[in-house]
Amino acid sequence: MAEGEGKMATEESSSPDATKADGGKLVGGGGGGGVLANLIRNQQNKNFFESLFSKKKRVDDESVLFIPKPISFLSPIANSVVTRCSKILQIQTEELQQLFKTTLPDNFKQPSNYARNLLEFCSYQALNVVTANPEYLGDKDFRRFTYDMMLAWENPSAEIDSLITEAADKSSNKEVEGEDGWSLFSSSTTSMSVQVDEKQTVGSEAFARIAPACVVIADVITAHNLFDAMTSASEHRLHFLIYDKYLRMLEKVIKVVKNATGLQTTSSLQLLKDEIILEVDGTVPTQPVLQHIGMSAWPGRLTLTTHALYFESLGVGLYEKATRYDLKTELKQIIRPELTGPLGARVFDKAVMYKSTSTLEPVYMEFPEFKGNSRRDYWLDICLEILYAHKFIRKYNLEGIQQSEAIARAILGIFRFRAVREAFRVSSSKYKSLLCFNLAESLPEGDKILETLSRRLELLSSTTNEKACMKLPASLLSLRRFKIIVSNEQQQYEGDDQCIEPIGDVCVGEVNPLEMAVRQGKENIGREEAAQATVDQVKVEGIDMNLAVMKELLYPLIESFNRVQQLATWRDPWKSTVFAVLVSYGIVRGWIRYALPLLFVFVAVVMLVRKYVHKEKQIEALKITVPPNKNAVEQLLILQESIAQVETHIQTANVILLKLRALIFAALPQATDKICAVLALMAVILVLVPFKYFVVMGFIEAFTRETSMRQDSMDKWQRRMKEWWFRIPAAPVELIRLDDKKRK
Repeated sequence: MAEGEGKMATEESSSPDATKADGGKLVGGGGGGGVLANLIRNQQNKNFFESLFSKKKRVDDESVLFIPKPISFLSPIANSVVTRCSKILQIQTEELQQLFKTTLPDNFKQPSNYARNLLEFCSYQALNVVTANPEYLGDKDFRRFTYDMMLAWENPSAEIDSLITEAADKSSNKEVEGEDGWSLFSSSTTSMSVQVDEKQTVGSEAFARIAPACVVIADVITAHNLFDAMTSASEHRLHFLIYDKYLRMLEKVIKVVKNATGLQTTSSLQLLKDEIILEVDGTVPTQPVLQHIGMSAWPGRLTLTTHALYFESLGVGLYEKATRYDLKTELKQIIRPELTGPLGARVFDKAVMYKSTSTLEPVYMEFPEFKGNSRRDYWLDICLEILYAHKFIRKYNLEGIQQSEAIARAILGIFRFRAVREAFRVSSSKYKSLLCFNLAESLPEGDKILETLSRRLELLSSTTNEKACMKLPASLLSLRRFKIIVSNEQQQYEGDDQCIEPIGDVCVGEVNPLEMAVRQGKENIGREEAAQATVDQVKVEGIDMNLAVMKELLYPLIESFNRVQQLATWRDPWKSTVFAVLVSYGIVRGWIRYALPLLFVFVAVVMLVRKYVHKEKQIEALKITVPPNKNAVEQLLILQESIAQVETHIQTANVILLKLRALIFAALPQATDKICAVLALMAVILVLVPFKYFVVMGFIEAFTRETSMRQDSMDKWQRRMKEWWFRIPAAPVELIRLDDKKRK
């Protein structure tokens, strides 16, 4: 098979290069400039797009005569897809293959990946044309067509040459179907027209390569998470019925948002010119939204837009003026899940807390429901997505079309999340988010995803010198074609969508940098989750148990401190003297500065020895002597005693600070004179004597306190110091209590 493909490629590459493009390779999902784009424009008109999704299966005279030929080395399903792409593009399959050769580098034409890359090339270009009509999601043939692309991606090459030849011979003799049976997305040439088999399913990689070419269906950042959400109950294989249900629900969501966008002019909300309503909740009496501020709670309607949250309190039959909570401007906003309840009681975990510098106190939006908190989690995710999108825009200083594309990505992500939630009743977890900005915030090294995305957005341009070469980013263009985003620039595009080329994220034969960054983040997730699993295993309950574990872990440090303390008691004068002389000599010579580096080197050597010498040995489990069991009351008493000790230590520290404050402000004149004299003398000595000698003197003084020669004098000196310290008064303290003016 490889030899046949190589021979075929060699023979065709030797033919005259009559259609060679000037502009380099074509990328899927939108980089369809150059020769192919010109051919499509020259051979298509508005009537073609009007009939593209026509429910009547009518046949144009030119379409009947246009019979694409199958390609010998492709599998039946791949030939079915390519011939349908050929019909959509109105270009013969031979010309498509020649364009593929002339516009892409040689490394994409290796026998091992030639068939799959050719399939991607044809699929991406066909999708660019098909998605120009905003009604494509409602066409079942389109849904089958894109699903067939995924099936063909998994099996692009023919397995048996004889079967392919036989199928090609049959197809050349087969007559064209009649008027009632023709469809643009269904190949009418042969038995190559493969319909979706109920038993056939699609894998994750095929979905991630085809679906993001239509940005409404999937985002390259979250494509794998979307696939996992749809296939969680089908052994991670995508069935057509599931895929079809998802697209039908996605179309429904877009229509709902489009209708809400059309009613913005009659809405009581004072929206900005480019502000779009994305979600509304609280309109159904059985599912209210409660706003908690202080002790008050009031039902109302909550609206999320591309710029802010709006809450309209429910008055007597009417909604009052909306309160706006900004998500666009930098106000140090905090949005997180929170507990709430009646009269400020923290009982129900069903609320979202909003706090910013523009609010006097936190605002809680409660979403009551009988079971679970999925409603709250959904609103939390979509609010954070808009907040993170604007944070991303501010961080990378995006303006104009770059800013619009970032918001468009967030909007489409919310559409997909809403469609999956309503179709399959599933919600995304932290690392399985269907929202690209949420995912980037939660993934390890997610900042690299945003950095890669920002570099791509910096390359976008809204227009060029020639109108025929106008380009727009795919997400923004899709929303404009759906009439969800309408701007001043929209008027010049209306009726001329064929002249606009979308710039997408997927490229033929290449892995998108965004996808690579996501993969790296998910690899880090695996290591992080594995490490977290070990943490969960070693967690123990009870204060006494945790203290026992900590004592065993700190045993080397505790034992070292006990040894030094034993030397300081001078029970063995010979060892204590040697230790004091060596440490003092090291300090004077300056060797003490090498102590910490030597410790680091010692630890590193131990780790390397453990790695290479004892690499086959497992780490030994830490053996803990279990303390006597204590019931709940005894543990509470221990906790109370510990808290009392901490409170005592804090009180002692406060007394020391207040006495120092009294000394500084000369509350005791006699003590002030002595302290000033001592401080002046110490300043002179510090200037004249090197610091290392003070370190030696401090070490000898502390280390020799327990000797018999200094015991009596040391006790007397400590007694005098305590008596002097007790005579110093503490600075006064006045407690001021603020009035709690919470709303009732």
